[in-house]
Amino acid sequence: MTVIGENQPRPSGGEGDAGTNEQGGRLRRSGWRESILLTLSGVLAAVLLHQFVIGSFWIPSGSMENTLIVHDRVVVNKLSGSPDRGEVVVFKGWDGTDWIKRVIAVGGDTVECCDSRHHLSVNGTPIDETYLYPGNYASGDDFKVTVPKGRLWVMGDHRVASRDSRARIQDRFHGTISEDDVVGRAFAIYWPFSRARVLSVPEAFTRVR
Repeated sequence: MTVIGENQPRPSGGEGDAGTNEQGGRLRRSGWRESILLTLSGVLAAVLLHQFVIGSFWIPSGSMENTLIVHDRVVVNKLSGSPDRGEVVVFKGWDGTDWIKRVIAVGGDTVECCDSRHHLSVNGTPIDETYLYPGNYASGDDFKVTVPKGRLWVMGDHRVASRDSRARIQDRFHGTISEDDVVGRAFAIYWPFSRARVLSVPEAFTRVR
């Protein structure tokens, strides 16, 4: 009888060894399958997350300066619900490409510009637009629009460099965009890292009724 001790090598070549090798092979194959399935699941989850929940968008122009500058990258929440006043949103623009602007007024609101202090107002409440590009006024043109239900009036923060609802004010929707065209709310800059921050709603819009 052979006694297997702690420091004594186990004999090889028996049935026990063949069973052990076969079992080890099965374990290795099972491990590979699990790794592949986990990788595929991760890729699928990332694709679905990007497609339906979170998006990343690159800023191509200066129309939202200095809130957003060229080459900034923003994170967009695609499940943010109905857009509200003051939010920065990505939407399918008039030319079919992705645009990014700030929501100034929503369905049922009346947006008007400009008063004696060059401010615009929403439902009669003047908006102190502290986010505007330095030296810009609310608008170079006077207008008064009642936004149709289910639509939005949008403007860039760099007003003299922005093509927005004002440029389409003569169309049948008075320059507004459909809520259905909104991709999502831009809620943070994540790149470049030195500019990373949350895009909050300006306090001035909280006073609008």
